[in-house]
Amino acid sequence: MGRTYSDITFTPEVRSVQTELGSREQYAFLDTMADRGDALTPREIDFIQDADHFFQATVSETGWPYVQHRGGPKGFLKVLNPTLIAFADFRGNLQYLSVGNLRRDDRISLILVDFPKRRRLKLLGRVELVEAGDSEKGDAAIAAVAESSYAATVERAFLIAIEGWDWNCPQHITPRFTEAEVATLMAPLRAQVAKLREQVTQLKAGRAL
Repeated sequence: MGRTYSDITFTPEVRSVQTELGSREQYAFLDTMADRGDALTPREIDFIQDADHFFQATVSETGWPYVQHRGGPKGFLKVLNPTLIAFADFRGNLQYLSVGNLRRDDRISLILVDFPKRRRLKLLGRVELVEAGDSEKGDAAIAAVAESSYAATVERAFLIAIEGWDWNCPQHITPRFTEAEVATLMAPLRAQVAKLREQVTQLKAGRAL
């Protein structure tokens, strides 16, 4: 955890609870650490660029949090520079809950999870919504986040200025695998089965002679 992330998330009430429950001392060093953690390092960049989904949270004008799942082809979440990430907002169910929330409050929180390796990265940032066809900037932003291999209409780009990040512990993450990951893991076993079947076929043919 960087200092910026703790400055944002460790509010006075959170710190009070930490003190009450005995964990404040173990986090006190964050208040004076030199590394503010307000820019992505190569480790975070590689993790983000390899993601094919994440969860995001925004806050409504009535104070309710709204959590949404975002998915797309691997790499659809782009790192434009160490302090700016972006993704295409593909047309969905047309409720526009996140968009509406962000027009009133530009703060956003993202959690990226790598289930097989039991890793997760938390990001805090502020969003600029750039509409498709709205301006030259909009066209450039859409071009930067577009995915030619993904057949979905892009309505806008989410440009997220990073304010802080934190790697979360792997505790309680249940390993889960995609179809592609399972296929990769099973490939050597399938090859072995095919080899054994071929050997059995050859043995049967030899006996028949």
